[in-house]
Amino acid sequence: MTVRTALTAVTTAALMALAPHAARAAETYPEPRPVTGQEIIHDPTVIRLGSGGYAAYSTGGVIGARLSADGRHWHDSGNAFAEPPEWWYEYNDTGDPWAPDISYRDGRYWLYYAVSSWGTNHSAIGVATSPSGLPGTWTDHGKVFSSERTDSWNAIDPAIVKSRGRLWMTFGSYWTGIRMVELDPETGRALPHATVHHLATRPDAPYAVEGPYIARHGRYYYLFASYDACCSGVNSTYKIKVGRSTSVTGPYVDSSGTPMLEGGGDLLLQGHGDFVGTGGQSVFQDRGEDWLAYHYYDAQDNGTPKLGLNKLNWKEGWPEVA
Repeated sequence: MTVRTALTAVTTAALMALAPHAARAAETYPEPRPVTGQEIIHDPTVIRLGSGGYAAYSTGGVIGARLSADGRHWHDSGNAFAEPPEWWYEYNDTGDPWAPDISYRDGRYWLYYAVSSWGTNHSAIGVATSPSGLPGTWTDHGKVFSSERTDSWNAIDPAIVKSRGRLWMTFGSYWTGIRMVELDPETGRALPHATVHHLATRPDAPYAVEGPYIARHGRYYYLFASYDACCSGVNSTYKIKVGRSTSVTGPYVDSSGTPMLEGGGDLLLQGHGDFVGTGGQSVFQDRGEDWLAYHYYDAQDNGTPKLGLNKLNWKEGWPEVA
């Protein structure tokens, strides 16, 4: 959940005319996998647990938790933490965390998240670890990176990616868009004096791009990001775009060759039918398949944010929603 404003985007028809081999955006999109139980979620991050079943964490609560045995029926499992860590209150009055990211490495689950307030880039990203990935088992380790009002970026919406033995974190929302820093793999914190790489932005203020996630497929790294406005129920205009690079630090370009630093990005998924404002996305692997997790606003349920899950297929080097 971040600072967002509705802006226009490239139409599907124009994108497909320019990029016949683009990430497959269509006038009619596949509906998300039917899910039951606790569907309500925002900014989901999903993982298949080593113990079996699935965990999803999200904005809301003290990092809201959902569990599922089969990836289809989900139940509310409380929160990652019983109480907000005390340091969160430096960044908002309610200890409200946003947009978590879960991953597994070195025998532990790692949960990154942001704390901030609406309309400011006085923000911080924290990290916690768990032996099981289950709610109630997380140990918080404090801040890993932060931004201040004097910075030209916003330290929210973290996501982790490994590349050639090095660990990286993408982040960003509005201000100048999507950024990246290298992390110490031992501590999970940003390296001292780490270079802040610039991955994507838009030419039009207020640079409405956020929620980055990088996934690797073949020789490319794919940067998925949410564009335009979330958090307005059925009036949300969120959509997901993607670009790729052979280097984790970029430059990322779309299928027409336009850099994401110059407003490029192939449209992958946008609102359709009752599924409004698709975004807040992440990608997870399940038995060798890539899945896109995101939220949408249900037009048949007063714009309630719900969990969207679609398999990702790959065609001619670009993802398409199945």
